[in-house]
Amino acid sequence: MSGRAVIVGGGLHGLSTALHLARAGWRVTVVERRYVGRHSSGMNAGGVRRLGRDPAEIGLSVVAAEMWARIESLVGDDCGFRPSGQVKVAESDADMATLAARVELVRGLGWQHEELIDAAEVRRWLPAVAAHVCGGLLVRGDGSADPMRTVMAFRGAAVAAGVELREGVAVTGIERRGGGLVVSTDQGEFGADRVANCAGAWAAAFARMLGDFFPVEAAPLMMIVTERMPRFIEPTVGATSRPLSFKQTDAGTVLIGGGMLGRVDVAAEWAVVNFHNLAKSARIASELFPIMRGVRIVRSWCGIEATTPDELPVLGESPACPGVFHSFGYSGHGFQLSPAAGAAVAELMARGETNLPVAGLAPGRFARRQAA
Repeated sequence: MSGRAVIVGGGLHGLSTALHLARAGWRVTVVERRYVGRHSSGMNAGGVRRLGRDPAEIGLSVVAAEMWARIESLVGDDCGFRPSGQVKVAESDADMATLAARVELVRGLGWQHEELIDAAEVRRWLPAVAAHVCGGLLVRGDGSADPMRTVMAFRGAAVAAGVELREGVAVTGIERRGGGLVVSTDQGEFGADRVANCAGAWAAAFARMLGDFFPVEAAPLMMIVTERMPRFIEPTVGATSRPLSFKQTDAGTVLIGGGMLGRVDVAAEWAVVNFHNLAKSARIASELFPIMRGVRIVRSWCGIEATTPDELPVLGESPACPGVFHSFGYSGHGFQLSPAAGAAVAELMARGETNLPVAGLAPGRFARRQAA
């Protein structure tokens, strides 16, 4: 089957879905209220990780990792992807017990990519790490990429595949009409056989137009970038019992995140830094990497993301409005998933089914929990 599709939202998940659909022969229009990558997609830490995934999304993350390994063949650019490894450090015996249990869980599910390492191996990967770090969890082949470069690569590939990209167009409604769907905007109507809701922090509001209600909140996730430093680290680093995302860019700056929140006004589409929480992030980074003490912060910002109660995305067909498919709520860790998630949503839209492992992310899980 091929037909017409409208993708609501021009972030990475919307662009990836559009690209895969267009290459399957569909006529695709992406409508984006601002510009592609405006919020979470272009403003995140760029983590490309299987490390620490919820069991419900490990399978999709593994598929995505295979796609990242050949990302240039997919979008014509390597997206700045560096498979330099990801390490989650342990700071205590309790942390090591947590990580050991994690490895046992993951291997019990049939996956082998997570590897428990001791203090000596951690220092081989992270020579500058603090003396109290006693071990960690490693995934070789994970790493990081450049978020906005990735957005623009998917944008270019989608347009080259025939996708019509309409930026600066705000969706105002959706209805079923004449056997199809009509998406209303402030610049006219767009007819479609299928619609994808990839609107990020605004996706729950679009879902309510359909009669779908999801317990989603907007999270203004903060990032810090420092002045340039001599090269001292290659992998991307997290911590077991503290929020941290830590990496050094090719330019020598250090990018620090991990889920600390700023303040957000979703209706006004703005978010601002919370300096109290920003200081927490800086302190965690300097305690784990003493080399960071006294380093100047050059810039900080917030990217607005949608989070769900179980911190897993909503991915699948609308329970209330067949023909509309949701892909949102990635809860701060959707960047790596985007190539595979877009392929899954495109297959669901085109064929009504997919072989990709997304069953545990279906929208109906929230309705079932409410009923229970």
